[in-house]
Amino acid sequence: MPAAVVSGILTLASEQASRCVTYGEQCTPGLPSWVFEWSAGVGTVALLVALAAPAVRMRQAALTVQVLAEGTALLVILSHA
Repeated sequence: MPAAVVSGILTLASEQASRCVTYGEQCTPGLPSWVFEWSAGVGTVALLVALAAPAVRMRQAALTVQVLAEGTALLVILSHA
């Protein structure tokens, strides 16, 4: 979550995104929103698995999936810059 906030602020600080928000010009579509939704869903499921799994290997795999899902979400946010 903190990385998403920081990347959102960096995106809005770019000249292109600022112009898009202020004047409605130079707006780029970026990656589709379903990619962000998918990564948020996968991250949530991985969080539940990481909290509930009894085996250390399963928790480690769930953590890896969470990190990859967060990376995907950050790419979606930064693609709108």
